[in-house]
Amino acid sequence: MRAKDHPAMRRYIRRFIPITFVYLASIMLATAMIPDNAPASVLTIALALVPGLAVLGWLWAMGRLLIELDDEYLRMLEVRKFLVATAITLAVTSVWGILELYAADIPRMAIFYVFPMWCVGLVVGQIVNRSAFGDQDSCHLASDR
Repeated sequence: MRAKDHPAMRRYIRRFIPITFVYLASIMLATAMIPDNAPASVLTIALALVPGLAVLGWLWAMGRLLIELDDEYLRMLEVRKFLVATAITLAVTSVWGILELYAADIPRMAIFYVFPMWCVGLVVGQIVNRSAFGDQDSCHLASDR
């Protein structure tokens, strides 16, 4: 079975797409309604929390994917992708944080960028998986013979 055809992956995509729409819509709404450097109020905090809740939704969907994947090979590829993304994110944020401590002219990294950085790391993790194992289906085709 191809990875994209696995029932758990299809459920993941059905969860991921609406969460993505909520995230994008809430970012656009917050950007349009909250002026730069606005003081904290109930409205600004509420609008700012909605995209954060969408991020939590993505994390929940990824966790559900790991739980629902009954194919150990596909689960290992997903876990490996998450580990690569986490390693990249921790390395970049740790090194950048140390630079911020000791070099006054280094620009500050907004915490907002940590999750998008992790998502870019997922793409790198996918590339690592493909370079190490080839196409996700190649192992299954060989084992199904």
